[in-house]
Amino acid sequence: MSKTLNVRTSAQADALDRFEAAWHLATGRTPPPPLQVLSFPDLPGLLKALSPARWEMLQRLRAAGPLSVFALAKRLGRDYKNVHTDVARFVEMGLVAKGDDGRVAVEWEAVRMELRL
Repeated sequence: MSKTLNVRTSAQADALDRFEAAWHLATGRTPPPPLQVLSFPDLPGLLKALSPARWEMLQRLRAAGPLSVFALAKRLGRDYKNVHTDVARFVEMGLVAKGDDGRVAVEWEAVRMELRL
């Protein structure tokens, strides 16, 4: 099964997904697999959180596998403090997972974005 993170700019869509899952449970039907959703209030917020440099960081980390923040910063040729700040934010958002050994990794195989008008 593919691990896909759904990124959205609509909070209403998240509420609808939760309602649908609850409805399936209440009617005794098998619920659909849970959606992994990251919501932003608007497009500027999404673009700020996933700037081109941060997107590159996610791609490189996914390709490399688990790394320390220091090793990631070295691979990217970026300042350790800035990479550490970005990684900490990504861990909070669920884009990056942090292991017990302190290494970080991207567990998503795909990120699907939906922008609602």
